[in-house]
Amino acid sequence: MPFINSKISVKVNEEQEKQLKQELGEAIRIIPGKSENWLMVGFEDEYKLYFKGDKSEPLAFVEVSVFGSENPAAFDKLTGRICEIFNNILGIKPDNIYVKYEATSNWGWNGGNF
Repeated sequence: MPFINSKISVKVNEEQEKQLKQELGEAIRIIPGKSENWLMVGFEDEYKLYFKGDKSEPLAFVEVSVFGSENPAAFDKLTGRICEIFNNILGIKPDNIYVKYEATSNWGWNGGNF
């Protein structure tokens, strides 16, 4: 039950969105027990982001929410992969990307909680 939401300072076209969705779907497997079968993704492009007081370069803030406990080693690997994906597809440099993780024991779906 992971959710990856991305706030992106640049415009994302339909092809780029499709590539991002596909590659994030593959990358989520880095976290044991997670797969694209339960992954939800969201993209907020042309989002007003400032980093170090500046907005002249492309920026991204990526939030990864997962059901279950934290896995720092897997999160570290996933951060590297997320940075690669956003750099390759959107040209956002890894040092202009923040990735935030949130693990929760309460996750609702289909009218109930797991």
